[in-house]
Amino acid sequence: MAGLAILTLLAIGAPSHADLAILQYHHISNETPAATSTTPSLFRGQIDMIQDLELPVRSLREATRAALAGDIGEEPVVAITFDDAYSSVYDTAAPILLQRDMPFTIFVNTQAISEGRHGHMTWDQLRELAAKPQVTIGNHSADHGHLAQKPEEREETWRERVTTSLDQAQETLQEKMGEATPLFAYPYGEFSEALEELVAERDWYGYGQHSGPVGKTSAPTRLPRFPMATSYGQLASLEDKLRSRTLPVDATTLPDGIVDTNPPKLTLDLPQGMKPDPLTCYGSGVGRLDVEPAEGNQVKVSADSAFSSRRFRYNCTYPAGNGRFYWQSVQWVDLSQPED
Repeated sequence: MAGLAILTLLAIGAPSHADLAILQYHHISNETPAATSTTPSLFRGQIDMIQDLELPVRSLREATRAALAGDIGEEPVVAITFDDAYSSVYDTAAPILLQRDMPFTIFVNTQAISEGRHGHMTWDQLRELAAKPQVTIGNHSADHGHLAQKPEEREETWRERVTTSLDQAQETLQEKMGEATPLFAYPYGEFSEALEELVAERDWYGYGQHSGPVGKTSAPTRLPRFPMATSYGQLASLEDKLRSRTLPVDATTLPDGIVDTNPPKLTLDLPQGMKPDPLTCYGSGVGRLDVEPAEGNQVKVSADSAFSSRRFRYNCTYPAGNGRFYWQSVQWVDLSQPED
């Protein structure tokens, strides 16, 4: 774990190709918790905007593979995902998307479905959707637990707990759906380097809940998605997100998301020709962060005080020309804070 992170940016120029914007949803409802809900009217507005901009919506697996290979093309591509398999996705979101022939992925925490928990889909409903060519089912763990190693947890205990949750979910999906895909979404968006290694060992893609597009320099086990709950998914800022470019950072060198210093300090090693002044960074709930020039072409990003939440992010943008932005989000988890 590291409180000081150094990121190296690659050679930068005007965007020559586009990237993938993955949208992340939970509930599509007026009646569910606001923090994880998108109102049906806003959801329709978001989908309308994607159509009005004539942006193609692709299946998550296909689009992720293309983005990581740098094969998206000149226009941005969109993928749509839903975490937890809530019933409002079946009742409200799915009909809207299927009517427009838009593919989407549902990440399933399997115990909730098998136990028939209120507000979730049933296996029959999931099978009904999965029978359609537009729908893909992904793994969201068996128990939707916090998968990072707890401070008091022995490594062997942690490894057994997490391995069981990942593999039981995959086995259940294979049994119930007839197929298990290599698509995994981290519960709560929390991941550590050790957890990423387990995902990589299974040759899965790992998706978080930190914002930003996916491109050639993204890491396959910490792929960003733009949260689309009502507070984050407003139409005024949606086009900027859909058209954003990946900040040219080798994301495999990004720091472990588990912090040992709060607030963590982030050092960016900018490439030649990329001046520090246009770089703008924000911290979750605290607004603009300090960005200070340092030795050589480095900048240091920091907050003035500790974050009180368990999860928080540093979101940085840089003008990319033609009204577009490079975007990078760094996800942090403070294990000293209580679990949800």
